[in-house]
Amino acid sequence: MQFGLTEEQEMIVTTVRSFVEKEIYPHEALVERTGEVPQEIGEHIKQRCIELGFYGCNFPEEVGGAGLSHLELALVERELGRGSMALTHFFGRPQNILMACNEEQRDRYLLPAIRGEKMDALAMTEPDAGSDVRGMKCQAVQDGDDWVVNGSKHFISGAEHADFFIVFVATGVDETERGQKKRITTFLVDRGTPGFEVRDGYNSVSHKGYKNSTLYFDNCRLPNSQILGAVDGGFAVMNEWLYATRLTVAAMCVGRARRCFELGLNYAAERKQFGQQIAKFQGISFQVADMITEIDAADWLTLAAAWRLDNNQPANREIASAKLYASEMLARVTDTTLQIFGGMGLMDDFPVERFWRDARVERIWDGTSEIQRHIISRELFRPLGA
Repeated sequence: MQFGLTEEQEMIVTTVRSFVEKEIYPHEALVERTGEVPQEIGEHIKQRCIELGFYGCNFPEEVGGAGLSHLELALVERELGRGSMALTHFFGRPQNILMACNEEQRDRYLLPAIRGEKMDALAMTEPDAGSDVRGMKCQAVQDGDDWVVNGSKHFISGAEHADFFIVFVATGVDETERGQKKRITTFLVDRGTPGFEVRDGYNSVSHKGYKNSTLYFDNCRLPNSQILGAVDGGFAVMNEWLYATRLTVAAMCVGRARRCFELGLNYAAERKQFGQQIAKFQGISFQVADMITEIDAADWLTLAAAWRLDNNQPANREIASAKLYASEMLARVTDTTLQIFGGMGLMDDFPVERFWRDARVERIWDGTSEIQRHIISRELFRPLGA
């Protein structure tokens, strides 16, 4: 692994960081205060991203993407992590799972998504099926050439902006030694399809403006042409395309931690107590040293996992380690930074309290810390037959 970035990679970092500082930072206070992203601001961010040539940068060149490597994508996500997720959402990165589209679906969904003409949302989680994907109850029953879908999904991010949804639904049950095992199929569902409704979700204290929604299916009819991949092949498609999203979470945690750390560093250098800067007190300086060490460690874990993907090496454990460590590191860094700010850290005069609140969800979505530990330990014990 090369520990230095190439000139092109350095340019990617500089370009995306400049974008975040100029196009994202100025609107963060408004979004935090109102919990909304005005349509004109979201559209402006999207158009600026398209002009830069970064929209759909997570897709290969042959379908109109930028063709970035996994490591380069991690660098992009790391810089985007510095900004409000409600706003960076419009720095479009459609779901990679759309690469499973057939020829007809490519023209209707994949290519318009990469061009920024349509936005997508991924729908997997249910009230009784979070980490346990196989436990989903939303089901589809075949009726001739159609499938009739009934059930619901919740915690669906970006649904309010989505033109279509990538929905995972149970389409059968297999009996196994460990009990029943749901067969999963992936469907492409257009907004406005009869029997399909998008409703407001829960009011989250993390990532204001980055909303979650609830989806309802009531005898919603979908033709075979809306199946993404093969019937009962949703779990395979999911494993092929979605497991690396954990790397995105890790990278964004690193970027957010660095921004928070920089605020704490500067505050400690300026704030005076007992006649001197608080940075001169060992109780502060040692915490700063610990924070930067943890941030760097999370950064290298993340980039190393991305490098393994680029070099076609197994990376499941490494990705899980990066997601686990980076998300828990972010919790410690935001909490320590708030402590350095003291009482002012809880005031909305500074974004520190926002980073502190936002950090909590990173240990939950895209696989909880407990799930990551399960993946890591399983990868270690399997070769030993345990």
